[in-house]
Amino acid sequence: MYEDGLSFLEEERDAFRPFEALLELTDEQLEQPLDGAHGWTGRDLMAHLGVWIERWLEVAKELAVNPQSPAFDELMALEKDWAAKGDELNAQYQAEWASLPMAEVRRRFSTWPGELRGYLTVVPETRWLKESGHLKSLLGNTTEHYADHEPELRAILAASGR
Repeated sequence: MYEDGLSFLEEERDAFRPFEALLELTDEQLEQPLDGAHGWTGRDLMAHLGVWIERWLEVAKELAVNPQSPAFDELMALEKDWAAKGDELNAQYQAEWASLPMAEVRRRFSTWPGELRGYLTVVPETRWLKESGHLKSLLGNTTEHYADHEPELRAILAASGR
C-alpha cells in the first residue's frame, strides 16, 4: 500500500488536519452536545480519536526499541472484543476524558498525533509499515478512523458557525 513511511506520515497528517479545527473552538462550543454527532460534543470527539492515537503512540514507542509490542497485543485483544464491549469502552474513555481539565484535553489532542508521527519515523519500517497486522491496526486507528468521524466533525463545526 505504502512504498515508504513518509507517504503514510504525510497522508496521516493531511487526514488529521481538519480535526485541528476543534482546537479553535471555545470550551463552551466543545461542550455542546449535538444530535448530528451522535449526541457527542467536540470534547467527546477529541477524546474518542485521542484514545486510539494514544494507544498507537504506546505501540510505536515499544516498536522503536523492540520488534514486539505488548501494547499492540493489548490493542488486538480490545479489537477482538469490540463488538461485545465497544459501547462500554467508548463510554469509559469518554468519562475519563470528561474528568480532565479542558486544557489537558487540548494538550493531548494537539500533541499526541505529532508525537505518534515522530515516533514512527524512528521505528524501523519493517516493524510497522511492512508488517501487515501493525499497518492494518495503525490505519484503522488513524486515517481510516478519522474518515469515519468526519460527519461528526462537520456537525460540531457547523453548530459553532464554522
